[in-house]
Amino acid sequence: MIFTIVNIEDKDFLRSSQDSSFRLRLTTSLLAKSDESDFLVNRFFALAFLTFLLRDLTMKLMVYSHDAFGLGNIRRMVAICDYLLKAIPNISILVVSGSPALHQLRLPVGLDYIKLPCLGRDQNGTMRVKFLNAEFDDTLRLRGELIRTATANFQPDVLLVDKKPNGLWGELQPTLDYLQDQSVPTRLVLLLRDILDSPAATIAQWQRDRYYTLAETLYDQIWIVGTPDIFDAPTAYQFSPLLKSKTRFMGYIRRGAGLQAPADLRRTLGLRPTERLVLVTPGGGADGFQLVDTYLQSLHEQSPEQRTVSLVIGGPEMSAADKHQLLPRIASHDDCHWLEFTHDLASYMTAADVVVSMGGYNTIGEIVSLKRRAVVVPRIHPVEEQWIRSQRMAELGLFTAIHPDELTPARLSQALHQELQTESSSPEYGLDLNASPRITAALLGLLKEARPEAKPELVA
Repeated sequence: MIFTIVNIEDKDFLRSSQDSSFRLRLTTSLLAKSDESDFLVNRFFALAFLTFLLRDLTMKLMVYSHDAFGLGNIRRMVAICDYLLKAIPNISILVVSGSPALHQLRLPVGLDYIKLPCLGRDQNGTMRVKFLNAEFDDTLRLRGELIRTATANFQPDVLLVDKKPNGLWGELQPTLDYLQDQSVPTRLVLLLRDILDSPAATIAQWQRDRYYTLAETLYDQIWIVGTPDIFDAPTAYQFSPLLKSKTRFMGYIRRGAGLQAPADLRRTLGLRPTERLVLVTPGGGADGFQLVDTYLQSLHEQSPEQRTVSLVIGGPEMSAADKHQLLPRIASHDDCHWLEFTHDLASYMTAADVVVSMGGYNTIGEIVSLKRRAVVVPRIHPVEEQWIRSQRMAELGLFTAIHPDELTPARLSQALHQELQTESSSPEYGLDLNASPRITAALLGLLKEARPEAKPELVA
């Protein structure tokens, strides 16, 4: 517990605590030495203590998340922001994102956002303008100027960039050029999920788009929200010694419990105490048809004693055509329910006996954090990260994984039956879920370094 590290009644401590730089160093040290379980068990006291230590600190954080497909990137960034807002009292966070579902997410108090015009990536990876009747290049230029203007006027202490060092199709380059040309003291951090793609595909992209050079020359640190025992990205992606020296593994992001009691949700769905609930979630839903379709077919494979109640949460990006095919079939089953979208997926996961899902970073994080039994069918196109992650974690006993090429109604039904027969949902392997306090410590650590005063320059 963090309070054993210092005696807060000690006069020397109290005298030193009047020095803001001392408080910053102490807070960083405490966060580095603590794991998230301390903050979960003692959340009220820990956050009150951090509030005392950081009472005079102000920080402006800008977060860039491009989100051309699915909800994964923006949900991951919002989860990080939520923790930071609780841990650092006077932080202001501005998110810049093109996610069309941003307004549907449960956003934490203290976070604001600028919504960029939407770009979309179809299942084949082709980029297009999603809603505006405009050319792709014109829309990309507009997005880039919006980001640059926001950065120039907000003057963030730290710019946290999601995944691509110069943004989607280079749209962040005007901002990077502005920061360099104006000698703005903003710290740059590149945040990478545990796995980007296969090593061959990632290395080729990073060489082609000069990501290695950009990361080495412009960024202060690279944070990986994963662990090397699942995937050693710096080695697999052939990071240079310089890039490796900037890279930190943060662990995976622990996902909190939901807002609703499992018993209440089960009653709402009409479940009796002995009935078992299967939750089917294809993430954002844009490419979730195969999973839901196969699951509905698998219901015919169930014997009477294997009967379950099903809840399908389609996702906000599932197409109208896919829903048109699926909804009548779901309605034909008395024990099958449909929900378009929820910002409280954790509550439904906690209420379920087994989860059937794809293999996205956030969904897997929720499954493992909440210790749910699961059957995971990952996406393999246009990138392979979901399969690499799912295969490795399945080997460690965290859940069952089925390659999509091997997905059949019979195979899915068999895997579900096996998971339902499993007595324990707590695997022996413990995944490191302490990313949030480590990110907080690293962010505060960036502020400890002396920086010149910034000259705000309003840009129209």
